[in-house]
Amino acid sequence: MEILKAATEWARAEVFSTRFFIFFVLVFLLASIGFWQLGKTDMAKAYIIPMLVAGALLLTIGLGLFYTNKARITQFEKAYNSDAQAFVASEIVRAESTIKEYKTIVFTAIPLIIAVCALVIVFVDIPAWRASMITTIAMMVVILLIDGTARARIEAYYEQLQEVEMRRGGLLQSEPLTEELLN
Repeated sequence: MEILKAATEWARAEVFSTRFFIFFVLVFLLASIGFWQLGKTDMAKAYIIPMLVAGALLLTIGLGLFYTNKARITQFEKAYNSDAQAFVASEIVRAESTIKEYKTIVFTAIPLIIAVCALVIVFVDIPAWRASMITTIAMMVVILLIDGTARARIEAYYEQLQEVEMRRGGLLQSEPLTEELLN
């Protein structure tokens, strides 16, 4: 039952962190409106569309994560109650996959995207390009901030799953995962 609690707490923390995506959506949208209403220079006007697009992308990411993790909360209990061993095994596989994705996408691809954008800013002196690259860097930093903490949460959850699996490791394969082992 303890692992179900850990899984539910992890999913709830993920749902909570999606609120930060929504916060930054508002920041980007308000910035876009501000540049639209107050922007006098070509550079200021060039931020209108990129900020709007970045806000829309963050909204899509945030809502997708919110609904996915919200649904997991109820799915966890059903899966755990039907077969606790299978639940733990599937969560280990899912957590491992997610951790690998973070390493590949969040902590490799995103920094490379930021570096490329920075190079474009240096070598291209067109307001629309610069505004787009600066906005892209800002959006990537937001994703790094939020996903950096998400990675730490999934790693802690993964460690809890591994502890349960290790405690079960001494059992025969035919023995069921008891409530005592899951606490």
